[in-house]
Amino acid sequence: MTATGGCLCGAIRYEVTGPLRPVVACHCNQCRRTSGHYVAATSALKRDVVIAGTPRWFASSDTAQRGFCGTCGSNLFWDGPSNEMAIFAGTLDGDPGVRLATHIFCADKGAYYEITDDLPQAPGDHPLPWVGDRA
Repeated sequence: MTATGGCLCGAIRYEVTGPLRPVVACHCNQCRRTSGHYVAATSALKRDVVIAGTPRWFASSDTAQRGFCGTCGSNLFWDGPSNEMAIFAGTLDGDPGVRLATHIFCADKGAYYEITDDLPQAPGDHPLPWVGDRA
């Protein structure tokens, strides 16, 4: 399987040559502040992701950083301590075959919206295994 994507202006492109995890909607404070709403992200093993261009990286915590385009500002990646990197689903080209599966950090969600689908909602972290946990 190969999936591709990139930022709004095209300065950053990426290719994923392995499986993608189902999409997780994260409602944590950091995701809401960096995106202006909540983040919907898939993930892939870091070894399967090739990035063309030079993203800017912001250390959003002691253990994670967020990758974005320094030209257009598109949020692209979340990279933490695991062997996987999260990829913002809205930056993928076409239909890579992944779908929204769950919501996380729902206890932190914004007061201005409701989660109205029937998908699972976790008050905190990740209820799904990462791709690397299944590999």
